[in-house]
Amino acid sequence: MRERVWQRIDEVAEEIWELALRIHEHPELGFEEVQAAGWIAEVLEKAGLQVEHGVGGLDTALRAVHPSVNPGACLAVLAEYDALPGLGHACGHNLIAASAVGAVLGLAPFKAELPGTLVLLGTPAEEGGGGKIRLIEAGLFKDVDAAFMVHPASSTLVDRGSLAITELEIVFHGQAAHASSQPELGVNALDAVIQTFVGINAIRQHILDGARIHGIITDGGEKPNIVPERAAARFYVRAADNDYRDELVEKLRCCAEGAAMATGATLSFELVGHAYKAIRPNASLARAFRKQLVDLGVPVDEPTGGLGSTDMGDVSWEVPAIHPYVSIADATIPGHSRAFAEASRSPRAREGMLAAAKAMAGLALELWTDEDLMNRVRQEAP
Repeated sequence: MRERVWQRIDEVAEEIWELALRIHEHPELGFEEVQAAGWIAEVLEKAGLQVEHGVGGLDTALRAVHPSVNPGACLAVLAEYDALPGLGHACGHNLIAASAVGAVLGLAPFKAELPGTLVLLGTPAEEGGGGKIRLIEAGLFKDVDAAFMVHPASSTLVDRGSLAITELEIVFHGQAAHASSQPELGVNALDAVIQTFVGINAIRQHILDGARIHGIITDGGEKPNIVPERAAARFYVRAADNDYRDELVEKLRCCAEGAAMATGATLSFELVGHAYKAIRPNASLARAFRKQLVDLGVPVDEPTGGLGSTDMGDVSWEVPAIHPYVSIADATIPGHSRAFAEASRSPRAREGMLAAAKAMAGLALELWTDEDLMNRVRQEAP
């Protein structure tokens, strides 16, 4: 059966590659992926899946179900398709979407012979919008027994986790004044922002390795001859542990409060954007996926380097889930770069997309047909 499924993926390879290129050529930001969601739905409907648009109250989310629903596990293949501002598909989400579609197209002709339920969930706005969290809250994962997707990267990794993240905005309000003739009458909100960064830099030595606090100044005033009455910064706080991430948020708050006291500015400290949990590992699911890659002849690398963040972390605390990576570029090409955007439409990206589709399809077959494996996966569930 697996050989038949993999052969079918080879037969539709050009179709899913064209989908990947089309999404790449028309990048859309989170919650705005109208074209990408429509193209994905069109391919799945053509393959006989029943597609529901706008699920979970999100216009660009979708749920596609194969009509052959049999007793057994409900497996969800997840598709991301949002782009980065200014960089397009520099995170390769066009390939995530296409590989998910490829896995489903490979399984679809044989689903009547197989147990369980096959679902593709189109999950918008991973890059800061938390689309998957919105779908969790709407109950889209309630009946799912396992969920998986594959992310492009510079290495092929199975056991890599993620960092919990919270996005925060810090705004200081001061008092405008002439910066040359009467600066003593002003309260400099920009000084408070700068002091916040100084405070953060002072604590870096004293936080756990791998944790991250990084930010940008989003408002530094209007003109040099006006004491800034408003200044703002946006920060990401990350850690491998959800609770430690929360502890670091409080450290950042203390730095900002100290800066406000020192300068006389008033502080607004708000959660904005997104807050994602760290991925909860499922060793049984990861081992089964690794086996698929090995059988495909895809070498698996050992995890090295830093970690990012994803709303797949929140999914992993709801249902058994994995978020492996497949190599499409050399290690010298970082994610979220223009070079990686180019790599996401390269011949090597096509190979990685097909490997990911086949590995996910093979994993689904094993989960449906190996009851002991599915039980082990469930025992590791949150």
